Amino acid sequence: MNAQETARRWAEVWTRSWPAKDAESIVNLYAEGARYSAYPFREPDEGPQGVRSYLTRVFGEEEDIECWFGEPVAGDDRAAIEWWASWIEDGKEITLAGTSLLRVDGDGLIVNHRDYWNQCDGRRPPYPRW
Repeated sequence: MNAQETARRWAEVWTRSWPAKDAESIVNLYAEGARYSAYPFREPDEGPQGVRSYLTRVFGEEEDIECWFGEPVAGDDRAAIEWWASWIEDGKEITLAGTSLLRVDGDGLIVNHRDYWNQCDGRRPPYPRW
């Protein structure tokens, strides 16, 4: 599976699984030893167990999740996917807009995942023609 196909599958799984808080479907996308960096200045979570731990923690804080994913841009073993999400956390509506950078292996699993995002207060839908 090439990076474009892997990234499309990744976006499809996240689109379904994030609002459903289905961590296991997402965890299955990651290779043993994968590095997952949701925050650029923190140590990454490692392997499927690290991804599971991170997702379980954050899914426990998020309610009423909506998310959208753009068409991946991919080449060789890397892909970038723009995303937009809103939810309620600690009783407050928030919106994040960001990009995930993925590196994939020959089996179509994620071996490196880095997120970069911005956050604002309130629930905001993606901008027109996003």
